Amino acid sequence: MRILFDTNIFIYREDHHVVPEELQQLLKILSQIRAVPLVHPKSISDIDNDTDGARRAIMKSKVMSYPTLDTPPDYAGDQAFIATVGTTDNPHGQIDNALLYAVFKHAVSYLVTADRQMFRKAVTLNIRDKVLSVAEAYQFFQQLLPNEIVSHPWALKDDYVYNLDLGDPFFDSLRAEYSGFDDWFKTVASVATKCWVYLMKDGRIGALLIRKIEDEAIDSTPPMQKSKRLKICSLKVGPTDYKIGELFIKLAGQYAVNNGINEIYLTHFTRPDPDDLAELIAEYGFQVVGRNRRGEDIYLKQLLPDKENAIKLTPTEISKRYWPCFYDGPNVKKFIIPIRPVYHDRLFVELKEQVSLFEMAGEFIVEGNTIKKAYLCHSKSKKILPGSVLLFYRSQRKQALTALGVVEQMYTGIQDRDSILSLIDKRTVYSAVEIARMLEKPTTLILFTWHCYLSKSMPLSRLQVIGALSAPPQSIVEVSHEVYLRLKAEGGIDERLAFN
Repeated sequence: MRILFDTNIFIYREDHHVVPEELQQLLKILSQIRAVPLVHPKSISDIDNDTDGARRAIMKSKVMSYPTLDTPPDYAGDQAFIATVGTTDNPHGQIDNALLYAVFKHAVSYLVTADRQMFRKAVTLNIRDKVLSVAEAYQFFQQLLPNEIVSHPWALKDDYVYNLDLGDPFFDSLRAEYSGFDDWFKTVASVATKCWVYLMKDGRIGALLIRKIEDEAIDSTPPMQKSKRLKICSLKVGPTDYKIGELFIKLAGQYAVNNGINEIYLTHFTRPDPDDLAELIAEYGFQVVGRNRRGEDIYLKQLLPDKENAIKLTPTEISKRYWPCFYDGPNVKKFIIPIRPVYHDRLFVELKEQVSLFEMAGEFIVEGNTIKKAYLCHSKSKKILPGSVLLFYRSQRKQALTALGVVEQMYTGIQDRDSILSLIDKRTVYSAVEIARMLEKPTTLILFTWHCYLSKSMPLSRLQVIGALSAPPQSIVEVSHEVYLRLKAEGGIDERLAFN
């Protein structure tokens, strides 16, 4: 596996001389998994053009220890690529395009960069999962280490706004963007407003979602009638922290469902250029429905499908736009998926020994708490299609159905590690050793979205009575729509989430 490094990750405002610890740890991990770090020849040429001799010497000393990408592909003749990323006379922009083209043409497996514009171009090129920040790369490749390596610790708190440090640099950009931000913050804090906050290792804020329940009309154009809604008062994640942003959206969706709320909204000054927040929330069904007096766009997410519009959508489109709602009518197949406890507890962390996310001491697996997940097995079944409903069965000690998901895509007969890693992206909860063992035989990969947990236990004995299973399942089992309806009713799956 070859990893291309953008030289901008070696440049940090805080220290131009010392390679940051997180980058050092990433390089150690790449060495352990035998990945090859590379730099692009054009990046080295760019350093040579630096007129600051001292800075040039420092940069050259850092990058020349890495091998260069030999005869990299040239995008100059690829008109389709140029049409997608756009033409530029800026030398730095041309270098960015050259690095992205190396990924686009599969000359390297991944690109590590700190350039926001490159992330945006990567989205346009549909290679965002191959273009990583240092933090994303550290998290992703760390999971490929043997099991004895301790995972990078994370912290997430359910707290009151008044416990946040207004002087944290995290708020500087919000303060610059919103006039009177400090006064607004103090007002919100004074009424015991709650939030979810992600804290970094040094205690500083890394991501934040402030929330409150409203039951009033919204003064907007067009006007929005009085209704009970969950308002996201503030949502900020780093431009590359998609997984933490996804986790926040999951928590907001669960919170809304638990409180009988059918709509979630936020207001935002949408930027004319690529907008990180707008891109993130659009992925989970937020749409602009109006504008308030301050000129902010109002982004609304509906949790309940509108039948007139939903019938025009595919089951996978319904799953995305109205998440956590999903289509479970007779037109989609239903399957019971057996999963061993060790993987079940990683994939569905909240069910681990009945411990909730906020009660867990220490670290948690981000992928285990987010919406998009991946499941590996050796089933040869090819009946599973996008939109199929999956019911996960925890085997061994607790033999019962626990969770429900909807299939995005399924791949069969995989035995190449790089191929499966590129498909799994950052969804995997499997270690490198576990993946290698799986790939000793043709492997099936199911990419799916998690939608809900069963609120009532459905043990094996009951599954046998209603005809869902005849014995503990050893592989994927298809169930009829009629049996599924009994499972849904007895398992306590919220009928509000099921569109049929």
